[in-house]
Amino acid sequence: MIDFSRVQKELQDCEKDKDASGIRVSPKSDNLTRLVGTIPGPIGTPYEGGTFQIDITLPDGYPFEPPKMQFTTKVWHPNISSQSGAICLDILKDQWSPALTLKTALVSIQALLSAPEPNDPQDAVVAQQYIKEHQTFVTTARYWTETFAKNSSLEEKVTRLVEMGFGEAQVRSALESAGGDENLALEKLCSA
Repeated sequence: MIDFSRVQKELQDCEKDKDASGIRVSPKSDNLTRLVGTIPGPIGTPYEGGTFQIDITLPDGYPFEPPKMQFTTKVWHPNISSQSGAICLDILKDQWSPALTLKTALVSIQALLSAPEPNDPQDAVVAQQYIKEHQTFVTTARYWTETFAKNSSLEEKVTRLVEMGFGEAQVRSALESAGGDENLALEKLCSA
């Protein structure tokens, strides 16, 4: 059975420290088993300047079982699935300890962004690129951070898509029908 008083305390600890760490955890619903974690991209990495959201589900056995975490923000990283956001990190699996907290798990995920483990990949394609074409990896990871982890204004998105050769009215219409998702809008524009 989940120790909800512990979960409340963990949320309060994160809230107290959020300005220093940039790490936040907030409930998605009233029952505290579904949470949203937010981590800033580490400085000096292709993820710098991005804000990454992580979906957190607490199993019945928490804190004796690890929380289930996956990125909802798309990220290009060898240890994170570019498709599902699944994270390959030992403390979210067999190395979990009840002494760990949601915040320490998020700090570990942030550290993973700084120090990828391409030899233990979640996404083999990204891992191969990291190993064999490192500069392409860095460029792609930075592009994904710009595209998915930064809250670009509508005008910035319009400008980028117009620079690709699409008409402004067409771009605005595509962005509106895609709910502001620049990539979805681009797909619509390309298939039109």
